[in-house]
Order: sequence, then C-alpha cells, then structure tokens
Amino acid sequence: MQTSQEYQSSGGIHRLYHHPMQPVEPYCFSPFQILNDDIITDNGSPNFAQATQVSFQSGDEQYYTLDSSPATSYAVYGTPSALSISSNLTPFSPQGSQSNLSDPHHSYDNTYGSPLSGSSMVDGGSDLKQILRVLESELLGPESDMDDSCSQITMETVPRLDLKQALISCAAAIDEDFLTAKGFMDLLERMVSVSGEPIQRLGAYMLEGLKARLEFSGSNIYKKLKCNEPTSPELMSYMTVLYQICPYYKFAYKSANVVIWEAMQNENRIHIIDFQIAQGSQWVSLIEDLGKRPGGAPHVRITGVDDSQSTHARGGGLYLVGQRLSKVAATHGVPFEFHSAGISGCEVELVNLEFRCGEALAVNFPYMLHHMPDESVSTSNHRDRLLRLVKSLSPKVMILVEQESNTNTASFFPRFKETLEYYTAMFESIDAGRSREDKQRISAEEHCVARDIVNIIACEGLERVERHELFGKWRARLRMAGFSQCPLSPSVSMASLDVLKDYSNNYRLQEREGALHLYWKNRVLVTSSAWR
Repeated sequence: MQTSQEYQSSGGIHRLYHHPMQPVEPYCFSPFQILNDDIITDNGSPNFAQATQVSFQSGDEQYYTLDSSPATSYAVYGTPSALSISSNLTPFSPQGSQSNLSDPHHSYDNTYGSPLSGSSMVDGGSDLKQILRVLESELLGPESDMDDSCSQITMETVPRLDLKQALISCAAAIDEDFLTAKGFMDLLERMVSVSGEPIQRLGAYMLEGLKARLEFSGSNIYKKLKCNEPTSPELMSYMTVLYQICPYYKFAYKSANVVIWEAMQNENRIHIIDFQIAQGSQWVSLIEDLGKRPGGAPHVRITGVDDSQSTHARGGGLYLVGQRLSKVAATHGVPFEFHSAGISGCEVELVNLEFRCGEALAVNFPYMLHHMPDESVSTSNHRDRLLRLVKSLSPKVMILVEQESNTNTASFFPRFKETLEYYTAMFESIDAGRSREDKQRISAEEHCVARDIVNIIACEGLERVERHELFGKWRARLRMAGFSQCPLSPSVSMASLDVLKDYSNNYRLQEREGALHLYWKNRVLVTSSAWR
C-alpha cells in the first residue's frame, strides 16, 4: 500500500490518495464478464475522483481502485463513520432493457419500478440549472454557497433528495454544460455510499463512471483496474461470493448443462467449446453426471477459450483448469482431454478450436458474446464473424446466455438510463442475499460489478467493451448466421427452478419466445436459449 503518490500521464497529473482496503479475499471473475478485470486528469478542472494505488504481488505492474467514499469530513448517509471502503472496479453485468422504447425488439412487460425514461427532470427540455438550484436549496438551504457547504451536510437532509433523479440530471448535463454537471457531481458525492442502500451503492459507481466520462479516463480505468490474484486455495473468490448471493451463474451453468446433457445422450465422443471457461466450474457437475450415464461414459474433450486477463480470476493459466477437470474426470471414470485457447474471442480462428470429425459438438457462450464488437464498432464485426465460424462447425447445440439489456448501439444518455434501471434491480437482488454491512458483499460489488458500469458510462467506440443486446436482437443475429432455435425441454425449466429455491422469492422464471428468462421482480435480467 502506498500513499500520496502522483502519477504523470500525457493528460496531466493523476493524484493518488491512500485509502484503507477492506480485508476480504482477493479474487475476481467476470461472467457477465466476471472474470476479468490514472486516474483522473486535472486539465485545469476540479479533481473529481480519488484513487488508491495498491501493489499486488505482480512485479512492477500496479493496480488501482476508485474511491467512492467522500474524502471530506462530512457525514454520508448510510455509511458507518468508521467504515472506509475503496471501490476496486471489475466486471460483472446482467442488464435488462426498458429505456429505449423505440427498439423494435423491446419487451414492454420487462419493466422494473417507475420508468426512468419518463423522468420529468430531464425530458421535455427541463432547465437543468434550475433543477440543480432546487436540489442545492433542499440539501444546503436557500442561502448556502456550494463552495463552503460541506459542514452543513447531515444525515437528515440527504435522504430527502431523489438520488435517481439527480443521477439522470447529471448525465443529461455532462456532454453539454460542464459547470452544471460538476454541480450535480458535488451534490451526488454527498448522496452516495458504497455501504448504503442499493441505490446509494449503485449511485457511487455510476458517479465514478460520470466522472471518468467527464475526464476522458474511462478506458484507462477499465484497463488498469484488475483483481488481486489469490494467494492460497482457501481464499474465497469475489465471483464465489456473488455465486452464493445471486443465482445468475448457477442459472447459466445449470440451464446450459441440461441442454448439453439432453443433446448428447446417445453420443460416444463429445467436444465442448466454452468461450469463457473461467475456472471451469460449470463442467464439474456435467462430467460427474456423464460418468453415471447408463452404458458407460462418453469420451469428453473440452476446449477452453479465455483471454490472458482472466488469469486473475483463475490464479494462474488455463492449464490449471485442465488439471482440475482432468482429476474430476479420472475420479468419475470419464475419458477426458482438455485443450486451452488463451486468446480473446476476437482472435479466435478455426485452427484455435481443434475441431475433429466424429465428435458431437456443443458450444457455450456464457455472458461473453456481448464483449465482441459488432458492425457498429468495427468493420471486422467479430460478433457476427464468431457466430458464422461456430455455425460452420455444425454444432449439435449452441447455448447463449446473456444479460437482457440494450446498451450496444444506444447513445450515451439513453444508455445511462438503461444502465441505471437495470442495475437498480440487480443491486436490490444482491441486497437480498447478504446483509448491508457484509464486507464480502461490498467487495464483491466493487470487484465484480463496478468496472462494467464505468465502461458502459464512460467509454465509446472500441474502448467500450460492455455492449449488451436484447434477446430479440440476438435472435436476429443468430438467424442471419444460419442458426435455428431449439425448443427448451421442461427439464431445463425444472432444473433452473431448483436453483432458485435457495434464493429470494422475488426471482422468477418465464419461458417465452423459445428462451428462458430470469426475472428479479418484474425485470428480466438474463435470458438463456439453445440453437443449432
């Protein structure tokens, strides 16, 4: 841990402030991408984001965390005075859609709470400066001056403000009026907390995204903020924390495994290509089940695709995944091979997949395909290229699990509202799984959710890698690539319902349009579908 250092970049001086880290297990995975993985330049403007520089057993490479807790001494509502949190950002991202109602594939019953797109604060040409003045007056009093207002903030005044509306108004101003946007950010600093209510925690990370967008530093943050590698097998990963708190991973794994099991019942040689192998945990239960198959276990070969950054989630290279799965297979009498492809999905070519004739092929895309740039970003269009490549292999089944969200081609402001609404539901679902004071829950959000949020809000073009689409758009892409949709058997729904029994009753499933939709209350967060 280092303190009060300055980092020089071409954009200016990056001030790095010491802030104590929470003593939680250092490990990160990104599904939605959970695996993966300076700061703000002055440029003559106010320094909006604090950061902590942390050295993590990785040679000379350094890692950074954003600090969502105010650096000043005033009280923050919902934040214990003795608790000091640094928000180390990393990806996790189920998302749903509602704000872009012009989308022809938008699902109108996919709503959660009050529609943000109808906000009177920013629609219809409302005066953002007047809104800011009203908020200032409510928070600070009519005679207050923003420059010397910190001492007047109290726990009683902050809750009266509408945090969602303030975030939306700040986003509306950010590309048009620097001073107004800065004023909203000053207010938001007093309203958010990484240890508060769900909307306060989400607000802290969205505020960091807005700051990064204002300072053009989103890409640097997304690239620099990586996860600490595990130092022993006993350390619980942040991904594992979220795996326990929420059903998103289990839903993805279980629904895909049941589809593959049913498709491969009579096959003697099976090849599974997993485009985000992570730790390989998904395949442990499938290998165990295949070992019990009447008539003997089939020969199983798994090709694990994952880029090198995911090393931070595995604690090592892909060979560790192969070793682990090989041991599981040997224990259950399953003939097994593992092939590692440690490259980005954008780099995958036919030769990397080691396709062999005579094997029944299953392809798994778990919360991964949305990271591939499409035709709106690059003429290479890796999203559709990869789908066509997979189709050329004539898979017996292909499983797609993705967040139900519309952040790919949406412009900044509707994308911001979409993200705010989706993650409001998601943070509430996380809140239902662990107490608000749980340090592991806090760190899991910081390490496995916040990085996605910053990227969606702060980055554009090739630098924005979090590009989710609605199921209707995925369906159109897949059909254009030559795929046809496979109906899901009742067994898939039953297995997924069995997963949900250990979680809040606010989760529910619905099968429609040939896909299985996972809801939190009235909001679709994830869809799972099968294709061939």
